[in-house]
Amino acid sequence: MKKILVVLLALVLALAMVACGDNGDAKDTETNAGTDTTLDTTVDTAADTEGGDVAAVMSYADYMAAELDAPVVIEAYVQAKQSWWDNKATIYTQDQDGAYFIYEMVCSEEDYAKLVPGTKIRVNGFKTAWEGEVEIASGATFEIIEGADTYVAEPVDLTEVLGTEELINYQNQLASFKGMTVEAVEFKNGEPGDDIYVTLGLGGASYSFCVEFYLTGTDTEVYQTVSALEVGNVVDVEGFVYWYQGVNPHITAVTVVG
Repeated sequence: MKKILVVLLALVLALAMVACGDNGDAKDTETNAGTDTTLDTTVDTAADTEGGDVAAVMSYADYMAAELDAPVVIEAYVQAKQSWWDNKATIYTQDQDGAYFIYEMVCSEEDYAKLVPGTKIRVNGFKTAWEGEVEIASGATFEIIEGADTYVAEPVDLTEVLGTEELINYQNQLASFKGMTVEAVEFKNGEPGDDIYVTLGLGGASYSFCVEFYLTGTDTEVYQTVSALEVGNVVDVEGFVYWYQGVNPHITAVTVVG
């Protein structure tokens, strides 16, 4: 009988030890589960951050590397306003690295008045191209960055790269072209009051320039100066390196030098 009691007591003690072992394992499992949950949260947070990077402000290099129709976010400085109508604004912008043409972004007339040269803005939209002109498509939104520094670009002299493949790298920037010879001046619709098409020659090659009426209207000095040009005049010109089936700078200033 005593032997039986001893055996039973041994079994009870053994079972108690096993039960204690299970509880310890269960606690370790809970601790591991808690650690795993923390790791999962960290991964999720990283994923969220990476997702947020899609909407981060892009450098000019990133913008140019983006595919057409891709969403883009840029910050740049207003250089010139081309037009406003029906709450849509078309403007030239630039930073220290490159330039952006923004076509018909959503803009009230009140906000349009605030877009003076040098104003820094953030633009959300889609990259697109039309007849070779890379631009931010119609429907983009923007905000003025209050308290930001200002920047108005000086024209970069691109005389030497006119007619080369390198010129595309300066698309939409303010540039100068010097010592150009006037070959033809043609008014759209045959008379002053709209765009002026100007053919300028350099080194035996001819290039198409344009006085864009919406950018520089008939009451501006540049419009009146170009209207009076004669074939054979030698001129220095400044303008934005716009593209239309090839380079087609929008003239903003002209100086007759010969």
